[in-house]
Amino acid sequence: MRIRGILLPALIGLVCGAAAPLPPPPVFAPGTVADTIQGVSVADPWRALENGDDPQVRAWSDGQNARTRAYLDALPGHAAIAERIGRLVRAASPSFAALQARGDRVFALYNDPALQQPSLVILAASLDPASRRALVDPNQLDPAGHIAIDWFVASPDGSRVGVSLSRNGSEDGTLHIYDVSSGREIEPPIDRVQYPTAGGAMAWAADGGGFWYTRYPDASAPEAERHFNQALYYHRLGAPFADRLVLGPANGLPRTAEIFLDGGRGAAALASVQLGDGNQWQHFVLRPDGSFLQIGRYEDRVIGGALIAGDGTVFGVSRLGAPMGKVLRLDPPYAGGFARARAIVPEQADAAIINGGESDAPLEIAGDRLFVSRVAGGPSQLSVYDLRGGHGSVVRTPEVASVSDLAALPNGDVVYNVATYLDPPYYARWDARTGQSRRTALAMTSPISFADAEVVRIFATSSDGTRVPINVIRRRGTRLDGRNPALLYGYGGYGINMTPGFAGSTVRLWLDAGGVYAVANIRGGAEYGEHWHEQGMLTRKQNVFDDFTAAARQLIAAGYTGSGRLALRGGSNGGLLMGAMITQHPELMRAVVSQVGIYDMVRVELDPNGAFNVSEFGTVADPDQFRALYAYSPYHHVRTGTNYPALLLMTGANDGRVNPLHSRKFAAALQAATASDRPILLRTSQSAGHGRGTSLDERIGESADILSFLFDQLGMDPAAAVAAPARNGN
Repeated sequence: MRIRGILLPALIGLVCGAAAPLPPPPVFAPGTVADTIQGVSVADPWRALENGDDPQVRAWSDGQNARTRAYLDALPGHAAIAERIGRLVRAASPSFAALQARGDRVFALYNDPALQQPSLVILAASLDPASRRALVDPNQLDPAGHIAIDWFVASPDGSRVGVSLSRNGSEDGTLHIYDVSSGREIEPPIDRVQYPTAGGAMAWAADGGGFWYTRYPDASAPEAERHFNQALYYHRLGAPFADRLVLGPANGLPRTAEIFLDGGRGAAALASVQLGDGNQWQHFVLRPDGSFLQIGRYEDRVIGGALIAGDGTVFGVSRLGAPMGKVLRLDPPYAGGFARARAIVPEQADAAIINGGESDAPLEIAGDRLFVSRVAGGPSQLSVYDLRGGHGSVVRTPEVASVSDLAALPNGDVVYNVATYLDPPYYARWDARTGQSRRTALAMTSPISFADAEVVRIFATSSDGTRVPINVIRRRGTRLDGRNPALLYGYGGYGINMTPGFAGSTVRLWLDAGGVYAVANIRGGAEYGEHWHEQGMLTRKQNVFDDFTAAARQLIAAGYTGSGRLALRGGSNGGLLMGAMITQHPELMRAVVSQVGIYDMVRVELDPNGAFNVSEFGTVADPDQFRALYAYSPYHHVRTGTNYPALLLMTGANDGRVNPLHSRKFAAALQAATASDRPILLRTSQSAGHGRGTSLDERIGESADILSFLFDQLGMDPAAAVAAPARNGN
């Protein structure tokens, strides 16, 4: 920890320095390519930038990077901002995530802020952090931080664990099987188990002697098909490597199947198969003899996150006639499947059961109880029932918080992660004997304090009258005079809920520099159930952009900021949102940060991962969907002579989720068209992908670039952020 006085020379430079004039961007001549789609001529002047292997494209990208770095590195305070973020991040305590209790052990990811990547560790069932023992440490495998853990699954008795490892943020994972006692690998690694297109998964058999796992086609398949047609295999430990195909395209699985697995509690396992990314699911019970039984079809509308108990009973969340979600129970022998299952927990009118991802599943079984997680406009609720849906009660949690990562302990207790905007996250433990929760020692501490801040929840009215929540983080006493710099974040897609989470170093520095930070819960997510999602997908995607526009205008109308002091930020699907805001309302904001975004909606489905997104965005093969896609596609709505806001486009060369070509084409189009003198910058990292698996140093550098860019564009004083008061502990 450094005392503030040592920073004084840097602070003098912050006040007196100035960025050098920005040179013009590298030249890349536009072409005359046009496609005729549904009878419409669609121009694509920057088609040549799609080929990232072309030497001219590489040279152009390198030139863009050099220009961006010259601008960012010369900004007053850039180095000091990076240094302060690094100190704040590294001064936090280590933290735990993704808990799995198996036998008398608890497995977890352990994030030591002094290191580049989280490692896999083992804890005692008491959850004492001092009992931690390292098992798989990517920092030992590569001290530079370019190897990451994609996911892990421990065997039922905790004696073995499977770990997917990938490099350079690629999420292109290879499965390794470790003996927990010795820490040694006990099986040959299995490649191609994980990729961004459909993810990857494994589930152990009850005896721990074998496991089901996902895999993609090998090199004998055409290159264009190698990240499609995910299939499911079964492997017995110690057996020759000639694994049995259990479920795949030959069984009718779609080309864009995404397989999720649940097992280890009993003889059978459960495979939940999503059609692309659009929340349409099939479900299969898997037996160790290699057979399977389909129990759920698309029309049942049972979402991901279904569980199979030790006796074979399956629990799932259905949205059939219940857009907020109801819980079904299906007993063996599964006659009629989910179509004949009994609803044991009814739909709740004011909170939705959603499938938030691998560490945010909506259901958990612990002993003879069923835990159900819901969201109500963003914050979470947690309830507990018996296994037939009776005796429901609410688990007390903070009012504006997210609850995730539920893990059942052998004695029937449940641990879960609690996160709020203003406090570091911690794990709580629900006691099966008392029905009460208490905070555990698995709690992150941070030098960052938000004791001077508050969260205010306000609402905007969208163009069709829909009320849209906005969570505003501000320092107490903030004057609503329209003069505050404000940063508004949004996503709006895939039914993903923008939950409360510790604001951290970037927001702390933003507040210290005089800013206001806001998160909008716009449609396309599932903050108010599946209807909220459906109103922001396919031909209704424009609602997402209208909601976010309304949120931005509400911040201005309420006096939080003005258009000359407003910045926007989003990534991935949120990058599409940024692109739409830039092209639809360029006058509304001063600056935009868009990360790993999608911008050419006409050709996105041609990428491997783009094909998985058709169920969310639509396809140009459908006339109505094409019209909607083309109507908002940011790349196709760049207009020459427009005063565009300042823009920092960030992408990763190893991104398997959103092709970096989107950022290249959008940057070229905007640079050629803009009539303003505000910079359009393209930043491409060669050691990153879509974001997962990114090293700590890379993430600190990204944050410093973002803050420096926004401080410069909004006229904020970086010295105020770097010379923060002592309350922050650094």
